[in-house]
Amino acid sequence: MIKDFLINNSHKHASKWVVLAIDVFITIFNFFLAYVIRFGITLDFEATNLLYQLPIITGIATLSFLLIGSHKGVVRHTGMKDAYNLFLAVTILIALTGFLMASSRLSLLPELLNIPVSIICIHYLLNIITLTTSRLIFKYCYYYIKSKIGKNSRILIYGAGDSGLITQAAITNDSNRSLSVFGFIDDNPQKFGKTINGIKVYSSGKINKDFVAKHNIKEIIVSIPHISKKRLSEISDDLLKLSVSVKIIPAVNDWIDGKLKVSQIKEIQIEDLLERAPINMENQNIKNELDGKVVMITGAAGSIGSEIVRQASFYNYKHLVLVDQAESPLYDLQQELLSKGVSNFTPIVADIRDHKRVETIFEKHRPNMVFHAAAYKHVPLMESNPCEAIKINVLGTRRLADLSSQFGVDKFVFVSTDKAVNPTNVMGATKRVAEMYIKCLHKTSKTKFITTRFGNVLGSNGSVIPLFKKQIQKGGPLTVTHKDVTRFFMTIPEASQLVIEAGTMGNGGEIFIFDMGESVKIFDLAKKMIRLSGLKYPEDIDIEISGLRPGEKLYEELLADTENTLPTYHKKIMISKFSDGDDCEMIMDKIDDLCIMNLLNQDHQIVGKLKEIVPEFISNNSTFESIDKMNKGIATKVVKGNANENRKILV
Repeated sequence: MIKDFLINNSHKHASKWVVLAIDVFITIFNFFLAYVIRFGITLDFEATNLLYQLPIITGIATLSFLLIGSHKGVVRHTGMKDAYNLFLAVTILIALTGFLMASSRLSLLPELLNIPVSIICIHYLLNIITLTTSRLIFKYCYYYIKSKIGKNSRILIYGAGDSGLITQAAITNDSNRSLSVFGFIDDNPQKFGKTINGIKVYSSGKINKDFVAKHNIKEIIVSIPHISKKRLSEISDDLLKLSVSVKIIPAVNDWIDGKLKVSQIKEIQIEDLLERAPINMENQNIKNELDGKVVMITGAAGSIGSEIVRQASFYNYKHLVLVDQAESPLYDLQQELLSKGVSNFTPIVADIRDHKRVETIFEKHRPNMVFHAAAYKHVPLMESNPCEAIKINVLGTRRLADLSSQFGVDKFVFVSTDKAVNPTNVMGATKRVAEMYIKCLHKTSKTKFITTRFGNVLGSNGSVIPLFKKQIQKGGPLTVTHKDVTRFFMTIPEASQLVIEAGTMGNGGEIFIFDMGESVKIFDLAKKMIRLSGLKYPEDIDIEISGLRPGEKLYEELLADTENTLPTYHKKIMISKFSDGDDCEMIMDKIDDLCIMNLLNQDHQIVGKLKEIVPEFISNNSTFESIDKMNKGIATKVVKGNANENRKILV
């Protein structure tokens, strides 16, 4: 009966008039109790006075509570503010009672209403103690009964510090979810076995499957502020083995109005474990660089391009020119910016390969700074369509760079990729050619050409994490190309800010390398995502090894064999220091030849030309490996021929 009542009425509040009636009753009882304490149980001659005074005290008490409104608070959420309101109400009650006593002594009121000072003082103390205590008793009885007989889920909170206490309070005070905190988990030995708010603190070493099963634990919430990615990953690995739901609280800055809400506590995601440094939009260097500038972003509707747009919109720029050939994503970005009150921008549907179209854009808007993020980037697709990769990644970049130089753009920031380093695929090779072109163009241009190079970004189009999520939703299996394949990961906001930051610090001709942290094994990533989904590998979802795709590497590199780095003032941005002895005139001629050859749509011929421009480009798991074998055979014949000539000379 009680159980059903609690479940069905836990969302309702007791009537404020019922609360008022209880408070008034307690006040009347305390007045009677004050007389008993002062004169004894018999009361003697004071009994007559008491009978006359009780109705007056009842009226004064009712008036006091109504004036302060202490009866309007929700009893089960009683806090310091409610206790303060009760204190004010009781103080007003005593003040009015004192006025009554003074009036009777001045013969303004009947002698029967003369209340002794000792009674007033005792009544005051009793009211403060009993009214506050009664609220707390009702509050804790409610939660105790609810936790014992209600349909609730038992949870543990990992972290017995201030954040853990705030989390426990948020859960306790939330009536929309049937949750009860069974205990805290902490790594501090001084807290083991102690209780906080009546809840026991356990050592992390004692939390195992038997403990979870015995106490019917359903969830564990990690509530540790400023926890490192590595530590969070270690904790989640241990907790996920217990077959419980693992959740995490948001960063303190993301709390609503400075308060943690239970609705903000979310299932831990793989992005939380791979999360990188927070993004600081109050960046003075970027602010100074973009102030009053016309900024053009190509590929503005893509993953990196759109985030560059969002971050640039925070600053005092003059105008944003957003260029992309994808109409629908560009429209979505336009609506997003308008909804945020951003208006000084122009979205333009255009193909960067269209020289006349892009030239018109430059003539009209005269950009001071260009962020070039437009590219074809899917490795297997570009391996099958090398002509298209060259059209966008090489020809498109060349035309955009030439126009930037022609129209006197201050800075041109090119978004490259780690796949351009010792490339094993067409996509990476085309990006490397583009790097080489703008490096050479920089030598003869007033425009400062800057290259940024980094690896995979979390959540970007084509990223492995969205793919794994879709496969998990479908019931698996997850597909991994190779058991040992590794990748670097960076969040889209961080990568975009580093691109902008590198653009501000660049003087032209540099290749900026971003600190990507440690590489992640994709097979381990897949297993962790399965566990985070509350499933087991391989019982619930299996992982299928599909084999390396055309052009794919086991691991990526950020530096070529001939490169090393120099530090910058930003700890996550380094400058690639490479040999500057390239014959730019010859490189530019070869790139011109490549663009002309590309019109023939002869895949093997143009890939052969790519390999001529980028000698370190060695195809992997690709149909173009035959070109490498042929080149190797030619090189061997040349070496043998030279050796024979040397023998003849010696003879």
